[in-house]
Amino acid sequence: MNRFIMIAFISILIAPLGGLGLHVGNEPIRLHRTSLAIKEVFAAEKGYKAGMIHPKTGKKIKYWTAPMNPTFIRNEPGKSPMGMELVPVFEEEGEEKVPASVIRIDPVTVQNMGVRIARVKRKPLVRNIRAYGTIAYDERRMKVVSAWVGGRIDKLYVDFTGVEVKKGDPMVELYSPALVSTQQELILALETRGKLWTLGNQEALKSASHLVEATKQRLLLWGITKDQIDEIERNREVRTHMTIHAPIGGTVIDKKVFEGQYVKEGERLYTIADLSTVWVLADVYEYELPWVRNGMPAEMGLSYIPGKRFKGKVLYVYPYMDEKTRTAKLRLEFKNLRYRLKPGMYANIYLNPRIPGNSLVIPQEAVIDSGVRKLVFVSLGNGKFQSREVKIGLEGAENEFQVLKGLREGEEIVVSAQFMLDSESRLQEAVLYTAKLRFGSGRNNGDGR
Repeated sequence: MNRFIMIAFISILIAPLGGLGLHVGNEPIRLHRTSLAIKEVFAAEKGYKAGMIHPKTGKKIKYWTAPMNPTFIRNEPGKSPMGMELVPVFEEEGEEKVPASVIRIDPVTVQNMGVRIARVKRKPLVRNIRAYGTIAYDERRMKVVSAWVGGRIDKLYVDFTGVEVKKGDPMVELYSPALVSTQQELILALETRGKLWTLGNQEALKSASHLVEATKQRLLLWGITKDQIDEIERNREVRTHMTIHAPIGGTVIDKKVFEGQYVKEGERLYTIADLSTVWVLADVYEYELPWVRNGMPAEMGLSYIPGKRFKGKVLYVYPYMDEKTRTAKLRLEFKNLRYRLKPGMYANIYLNPRIPGNSLVIPQEAVIDSGVRKLVFVSLGNGKFQSREVKIGLEGAENEFQVLKGLREGEEIVVSAQFMLDSESRLQEAVLYTAKLRFGSGRNNGDGR
């Protein structure tokens, strides 16, 4: 009460000075300021509580809080633990209709914080993937030339690697005792069948015919062609050497045999690769795998042909990953015109996948990722911002995210200073939670604590 008497006394003294237009410094002394101070004193003395109308602002009081600790909340005036006077917090017009997740910030403060706004767009979502790979042989276009029967190599038609051969070209001449004896069996079986034909013995003729066919089949399995067998049948002469021909056209990439060498049945002599198409084995990171699919187009660049892009496609995505590099391997196919693509070369692979249709897209910088959930602040206008949890899809080019849930096209979102807004939002949540605990119990100690 003494404080009230002192303020009233001072106001009576300075009232005539205000009427005379006197100044204190550069500020004129006004009577209405004194009356406001008196009203505030009366308000304090009358013990205004939460829910009442403040005489100065005409707004409804929500609660009192400490200036340095907003979570220190009381339902009547008092002092904070630091000894500072509590300040009232007022309800704003229409606040009861605003969700608790909405925060209000003064427009001047928003400008000083450097808050930038962007719109949620619907557009094609693309991704630019660059990978490194190695050119390799197309395994579907490789053949091994092997000895179908054991024997001695008497002549090599292809005597070094790198030779280009066509399908059917001679590779080696092989002498095989087993091959010679089988040809003699064929000639003997043919002569026996002819004699039985003249005698008219049908049962014996049938057995001789079966023997001829079985001998021919054995020669076919050893690599003797049908034309060669027909020649033996016509001339009745044994071929001492067998010629092994190239099964496909291509490049000889491996040679295991020399003239005069004895080889066993099934031993590898040459490896031929058709280089008209090549494979490229490339690695992509784990987070890029959702963008990659079989059959998608691809481009390749080589350091020794600057500026040239080769067109190809993804053949296969391997179903496992490298545990150390966290990458998965891709197999791509490219046409090898003029044989400029050489196995063993390093290559730069460019993939530009696209999500079918249009997707809801936002800038990556707008998302606050806590590890548990992802938040975006939506601008509601007039200094109001709402934190909203969103579900994020794929990450596209130009630092964009695909939005699966939580936003609508055309909404305005915050793309800078959102961490400050997040701090304010968390502080507001703490204040509201404290207020709920404080006033929900309905207890009032009367001492502001």
